[in-house]
Amino acid sequence: MSTDPKTADPAPAASEPAVFSVAVASPPVEAAELKPVLEREQTSLIASEPPAPSPATTPTAETAPVPTPVEKDTADVVEPENALTKQFTEAEWKALKDFRVQLPDIYKQAYAEDSPTKTDGVIHLWGVDIDTQNPLASGARASVVLMKFLRARNLSVTDARTMMVATLRWRESFDIAAVMQEEYPQDVFGKLGHIYGKDKDGRPVTYNLYGANKDTKAVFGDVQRFLRWRVALMEKSLELVDFETVDQTVQVHDYAGVSIFAGRDANAKNAAAETTSVFSNHYPELLYKKFFVNAPSLLSWMFWLFKPLLPAKTLAKMTVVGSGEDVVSQALLPLIESKELPRRYGGGAEPAW
Repeated sequence: MSTDPKTADPAPAASEPAVFSVAVASPPVEAAELKPVLEREQTSLIASEPPAPSPATTPTAETAPVPTPVEKDTADVVEPENALTKQFTEAEWKALKDFRVQLPDIYKQAYAEDSPTKTDGVIHLWGVDIDTQNPLASGARASVVLMKFLRARNLSVTDARTMMVATLRWRESFDIAAVMQEEYPQDVFGKLGHIYGKDKDGRPVTYNLYGANKDTKAVFGDVQRFLRWRVALMEKSLELVDFETVDQTVQVHDYAGVSIFAGRDANAKNAAAETTSVFSNHYPELLYKKFFVNAPSLLSWMFWLFKPLLPAKTLAKMTVVGSGEDVVSQALLPLIESKELPRRYGGGAEPAW
């Protein structure tokens, strides 16, 4: 197995995540609310960076640290590898082996006996099957997915276990399968989000157009419907991630047509908060880069003002770009080929939207 000191996750998310900025059509706010807006934007910028675990959390029956069993001797077992696992560090391999031992208990803790998604010890996550009884047989892709949770929790097996259990429970209660089958009204959501093309390394690119629908009441009137649509968009982008050579996505958040002084109602604020929480807690380490393009001058100024307060890892994943095709293309073309980049951003592609 590889002990390359490089990690698979380049120094940097919704994030957005997804988020990713978290609200694809998030409306702007009153001038008197500039401080709350900045705080929201700062939260959105790091939405794809799962929060660090609290160092003083009081253990409960459900979250108390579980002693890590000693892994059985696997000297004669060939470790499945791919281009991504070959970038794991020695410390990451050690944490992964310890994490695998926890998988049977993670499965039991995540799913009730009568769970409709319980499938003989196999976890289905982002198109990858993880056999909790024999994880090595699941292949290298399973190792890449498990590493997402470990990296999100600084290689703490206990904290990664807690995060994975919570994610599996959330996916079942949210009913991801139904979310993916639901039909969302095109007149409301059809112009807000698009998955188009890939970057030079094969990562899918999602475009979130904040100003595409001015009727924010239609977008956010049903907060849970908006959240389901937003999660479905994220899941569709992950269907294009193979976890063999690519394990992250790129997001472009377009603020064209958005006024930072427009008002936000309670539903829009709730939608932003819920989306941020979902992507922070249940989509770990899936964002490679996030661009904020056609950003209002005031938003750019506030970003640079608060830049020293943001974690270096988060800053490395974000780029705030001004307005204009030339300015935007200078930021995007180094990462995305012209033939893959929509013309509105200075590329040569002409998507239907």
